[in-house]
Amino acid sequence: MFGRNRHKSTIDSLIGIATSIKGDVRFKGGLRIDGQVTGNLSTEADHPSVLVISEHAKVVGEVRSAHLVVNGEIIGDVYSTELLELQPKARITGNVYYKALEMHGGALVSGQLSHGQLVEEPILKLAASSDA
Repeated sequence: MFGRNRHKSTIDSLIGIATSIKGDVRFKGGLRIDGQVTGNLSTEADHPSVLVISEHAKVVGEVRSAHLVVNGEIIGDVYSTELLELQPKARITGNVYYKALEMHGGALVSGQLSHGQLVEEPILKLAASSDA
């Protein structure tokens, strides 16, 4: 009834508790992490996404997702373009940028919380030389 089907996306992929990944991970749809990731996690732009960081998970790197549910540890900046849910065992060391925030008692953020000021991925622009 109420509280069910809160996520617009379903979980398509799982990084298990015994799995450790080194490197950046890009995903579409839903991803649940129970293991460890050393690298940046990001969703494909303009695609609905949900990322679940379970209480057993640890991520060292930048995290970007539309809907993000955290109950584990993140060491790095966090960007949520829709909803950020910080469960009771959530631990974030880094700056957090969000549109909407739900924070349960016990969750901890060591960094700045910034509402509505999402920083986009940097774009490199090269200026054409006028010397010719």
